[in-house]
Amino acid sequence: MKVVALVSGGKDSCYAMMKCIQYGHEIVALANLMPADDSVDELDSFMYQTVSWAPNNCQLCRMHGIAVIQKANTRIHKASSFLEDVIGFGGSWHQTLNYKTTPGDEVEDMFVLLNEVKRQIPSITAVSSGAIASDYQRLRVESVCSRLGLVSLAYLWKQDQSLLLQEMITNGILAITVKVAAIGLEPSKHLGKEIAFLNTHLHKLKELYGINVCGEGGEYETLTLDCPLFVNARIVLDEFQIVLHSPGSIASVGVIHPLTFHLENKETAISLSNNDKTNYSSLGKNGSVFEVQGDCPQRSEATCQSNAERTNLAEVSDDRIYISRTKKDNIFSICCWLQDSCKNSAGSHEDLAIVLKHIESQLTGYGFGWEHVLYIHLYIADMNEFATVNETYVRFITQDKCPFGVPSRSTIELPMLQASLGRAYIEVLVANDNSKNVLHVQSISSWAPSCIGPYSQATLHKEILHMAGQLGLDPATMTLCNECPSAEMEQALENSEAVANVFNCSISISAIVFTIYCSRNTPLPERLKIQEKQDSFLEQMRLLQLEKGSKCKVLYPIFLYVLVPDLPKRAFVEVKPILFVPEDTETAVTSVQNPTSFTVANCWGFQHAQWHDSCIQKCVVSGKICAVILSITEDHVAKICSESLGVNAKDVDYHNSVAKGDMERVSRFCVYLLDKGIMENGFSWEDTMNLRIYFPTNSSIKLETLSLLFKNAMNELAEMDQRVQIGKEPIFNIVPVLGSGSSAASMNNIITCELFARKF
Repeated sequence: MKVVALVSGGKDSCYAMMKCIQYGHEIVALANLMPADDSVDELDSFMYQTVSWAPNNCQLCRMHGIAVIQKANTRIHKASSFLEDVIGFGGSWHQTLNYKTTPGDEVEDMFVLLNEVKRQIPSITAVSSGAIASDYQRLRVESVCSRLGLVSLAYLWKQDQSLLLQEMITNGILAITVKVAAIGLEPSKHLGKEIAFLNTHLHKLKELYGINVCGEGGEYETLTLDCPLFVNARIVLDEFQIVLHSPGSIASVGVIHPLTFHLENKETAISLSNNDKTNYSSLGKNGSVFEVQGDCPQRSEATCQSNAERTNLAEVSDDRIYISRTKKDNIFSICCWLQDSCKNSAGSHEDLAIVLKHIESQLTGYGFGWEHVLYIHLYIADMNEFATVNETYVRFITQDKCPFGVPSRSTIELPMLQASLGRAYIEVLVANDNSKNVLHVQSISSWAPSCIGPYSQATLHKEILHMAGQLGLDPATMTLCNECPSAEMEQALENSEAVANVFNCSISISAIVFTIYCSRNTPLPERLKIQEKQDSFLEQMRLLQLEKGSKCKVLYPIFLYVLVPDLPKRAFVEVKPILFVPEDTETAVTSVQNPTSFTVANCWGFQHAQWHDSCIQKCVVSGKICAVILSITEDHVAKICSESLGVNAKDVDYHNSVAKGDMERVSRFCVYLLDKGIMENGFSWEDTMNLRIYFPTNSSIKLETLSLLFKNAMNELAEMDQRVQIGKEPIFNIVPVLGSGSSAASMNNIITCELFARKF
């Protein structure tokens, strides 16, 4: 991509440019914001480093830009530009974490500047910044980029600051401190010193006082005098004056005023890597410097789609629309699909518009909106239509409609047409409060895959972390690992772990359920390797967490493997974890052995047997969560039906098909075991957040018939037991798949049930 780099003159923005070049991007312009009034040492800005611009520093940093672009003829290709915007600086008027366009706010100065960059260099598609840890700054850069249709690149984001600082030093960043403002940093001793010289001292202060060694807490600011980007010249600061702002305080604040400085030619060009020996001194013509005074006319933000846009939806009869809803009032799931394939449909995007419209109507009927949605399962019939499906999705679900954060999401292709469904299918998890904590990073970085669009990496709500489906994407390049499916699995788990770490937890000890989607393009031997990689990765991470002295109780998750036709980006595997993030680290975690029988067994004639235990996986957090996965194989079907017939299971062959009468017995058995599984742990059906029933499309039973059988079984349970309440809508949704199971090797269950219940 062609990139404009936001530069402050400090070490972070320079090293971010180096990382952009390392990952194959082309920096064609630099841009910065400078104070309108250069008589003050530092503006009270939440967003920008301004200390190195005022008063004499502004001339030094202008020379910094000249050194990078003109005199040094740096690695910035072709006719580069150095643009400055004078900060009118109305201040930070919108100070909440998630930014909304606010006239007069300092963020709008950045919009004006980057808008002008796009006007002068239309080929620019991305913006580089040196954000490391500040969500406040990152979100504002992402907001401006989103409005202008640009991609945010933040390659330093979430990097370990100790390692990052050492990387900068090792890779040739020569930067000096131009401001200090932290306990243990004295202006007379530490201003004007190189970061390499201060490295050991900064780490000592980290141990003593917990400072950020890269200065992310405002402990110090820097000015880069040399780095590999400066091919022909370096800046030499000959003389400077130290100005104290709060002398005598515990953490004295001091800044540097440069007095004299010059450029010094470098004898030989320095390449960024051993593989990059190109001499850029002969490339192109020198760049130009432009100054943007005042406000530029703001272009119409054509890239942002109107929220009011709606597809002209064809009328769909009510008997074709299937709605399910769980019983809880404070947190529940709603599912919507179309009963039959719409012959007149233009594709998945049209069916999705119909389904989203009905979900929106359902939410409105309950007094909710998209801002109350925590998670969305998006199922489509053809992954080739992913781009057009996403365009439809973003017309309904936008950041403006979700001020507390957009929902997390997973997208899967299902064999819906084979199951006589429409081309799109939605399940949403809804909460009646706005206490969710959403992680939505749109910048491309080395941390974890970005979310380019209105969905987030993870949503934490009431101690449950709902993580978006994770592919095996290399975060820095956003490309899939091209080695093998097990390598994708490892990268997907690493990405999941990076997201979990933001919430101070780990997938190795905090996961409740792992759903692993496997593409049918993954050969069986590779599926075995996927599971082996998963098991070894989680075990290694678990040991590492225990060595670190983690105070969290260890959870042992349950696993569900689902075989599907395709995944986004033609991935082999997608991982979807759900984690428990307790407010109290001493929360008890229990597992249950040898469940006892219930009265309902006498009503349907089921009696507890040892083989029942082989059907069920459970993960229980006492008094809070009960997750159950129920797997019914062909052998289980034979046993279930032989018990009712009074014959030996060995004499019954169910390997070809399951008759409707047998499936009726199986559906009752599933409801019986699920009821037993939740009741023995103190939960009820009213505590159910979601209940999915996976069935293979090669089954002889139609989806509509299967849905009716489970609905009848639930009604029968309610008639037999007063504690079970059944509404007009089913509490379960049927998910057609190619296969499912409790291991990657044998995804051949006749029926798989996934239930998640929780108490508040």
